[in-house]
Amino acid sequence: MSLKPLSYREVKRKLERFGFRKVSQKGSHVKFIKLTEFGTLTAIVPEHKEIAIVGLYEVF
Repeated sequence: MSLKPLSYREVKRKLERFGFRKVSQKGSHVKFIKLTEFGTLTAIVPEHKEIAIVGLYEVF
């Protein structure tokens, strides 16, 4: 069973829905953070047309 890749916009929308906010960008990679009572969660997402699901496991 193959999972379809997600677009950057879809990933960004999902992160924002979970409370992450964009804080910076360096080249084609965007940094999102979420402040929690346990500390800061950081997700760095490539701003590519499509992002493979395998790559998202590294983000989460």
